This record gives sequence, C-alpha cells and structure tokens, in this order.
Amino acid sequence: MKWRSNRTSQNVDDRRGMSSGSSGGGGLNPMLISLLLKLVTSKKGLIIIAIVFGVMYFTGNNPLQFLSGNSTNQIQNTNYEGTAKENELAAFSNRVLVSTEDVWNQILPNYKEPTLVLFTNSVSSACGSASSATGPFYCPGDEKLYIDLSFFEEMATKLNAPGDFAQAYVIAHEVGHHIQNLMGTTDKMQQIRGKVSQKEYNQFSVKLELQADFLAGVWAYHAKNKDLILDEGDLEEALKAAFEIGDDRLQKKSSGSVVPDSFTHGTSAQRMRWFKKGFETGDLSQGDTFNTKSL
Repeated sequence: MKWRSNRTSQNVDDRRGMSSGSSGGGGLNPMLISLLLKLVTSKKGLIIIAIVFGVMYFTGNNPLQFLSGNSTNQIQNTNYEGTAKENELAAFSNRVLVSTEDVWNQILPNYKEPTLVLFTNSVSSACGSASSATGPFYCPGDEKLYIDLSFFEEMATKLNAPGDFAQAYVIAHEVGHHIQNLMGTTDKMQQIRGKVSQKEYNQFSVKLELQADFLAGVWAYHAKNKDLILDEGDLEEALKAAFEIGDDRLQKKSSGSVVPDSFTHGTSAQRMRWFKKGFETGDLSQGDTFNTKSL
C-alpha cells in the first residue's frame, strides 16, 4: 500500500503513554449535590451549571460520573516514547485517516470528520473505559475511533492477518461506523435495544457490522481510483483479514464449536462478501444490509 505522503490529518488524538485513572467511589457525591442545590436557586447558578455541563458534554465527559465523584481521566506519562515500529504505525494510521477524509468528504455533503484516538493499554471515552483487549472501536457519544496500535501486531501474529492494507481495512471499518452514526443508523440500533430478544438484536448487530465492512470497501474503491494507493495483493490482505475475524472462524478457533445465534459481526464469508461488494461498486445505494434477505 502506498501510504507515505507529506499530508497529515488534524483529527488524530495521540494518547499513547497515558493511563486511565479514576477517582472517587460509587453513588452520588453529597458535597456536589449540596452545591448544585444551592446553585439552582439562582439564575446565575443555573447559568453556571448549564455552562459546566455543556462543556463536559461536548468534550465527551459524562456529567453523571461527575455527580457520582467517579470520574475517569487520562494521566499523561511524559516519559513515554514509542518504538520506531509503533511510531511508524501511528504515522500510517494518520495517513489512512487522511484518505478516508478525502473520500468521504467527496461522497457525503457536509461530512463531519471523526477523530482517531491512539492509546496504549487503556483509555476513557464517552462510551466508558476500555482496554487494549477490547480491540478497535468507535464511540458514537464523542464521534471518535479508538485503537491501541498493538492490535496490528496481534492481527499478524494471533489472527494470521498481516499486511498494511489489512490494517487500513480495520480503520476504514471503524470510520464506517462513524458514517452510520451520521446517517442515523446507530440511533435506530439503540432504539431497538431491549425491545427485541438478544438473538434478534444480535442479528441486527450483524447487519450493522456488515454494512461497516461494505463502507470500508466503498472507501477502498474510491481511494484506489483517486489516490492510486493500492499495491498488488492489497485486496487479498483485506479479504484475508475479513475472513480471519468472522464470528464462525473466531468461535471455531477459540472453542471448537460455532453458535450462530451468538454472532454479532457476521461469518467470514459474509464479511468478505460485503467488503468486496463495496470495493467493486463504490456505490452507497448497494449497502443496505438491513433490508437484504440474504446476507
């Protein structure tokens, strides 16, 4: 993959070397509640509360955590220095994000670019705290993608899915979730949570993930034609990654058995098929996994 260029994204939040620290215990903080009760009795106090909570909301902090005194923050390790390989992966991730920005700004009017957060070990987000074991994820609450770069090493060694375009596919998939958030698909998923059985919700989750795979393929289609970034064998790298992270493949490797009702991301064949469909067509109208009878 031809990814080296002088262009960099302004939407990368590098938190490598930071650790998630929490303070306080559970339950509402009596001192804070007492202070809030005093503030709400005056117009000036209400304005102060509105400003504080507004800032917390737009910076991705949960006001309820503030009230409970159980806030989570990031503690900077000023001595942290990434290895040469890790720093190269950080630069690579930045350039992939730039490419997704170029493509989606072209396809979607008024596209709102997400932020890519790089972290090590653990991280706090508007969706809560997460560890490296969580794997890459997108949080709709703060419109950010989160990834510990060690996951790319895990892809190569544990998942048998090496290659830079396989790594790019992972980032593009999470950007696909951002597209779904912008289009309102994520909200619809939240609305049905608790209203259907777990089995039915898992089926919807599969449709959501396969659509994100399709959107990653759409990005690759346009990046291929726009920037000529693909090398020979890149498509095969992405398809192999999609194969290795299929629910059936992962379950078979971990336990020796496959439980379709527990699938949340789709089978290897489905993930490969939807990424390839996006890659071959580049047409958003062909990615409606929710109204497709056969996935």
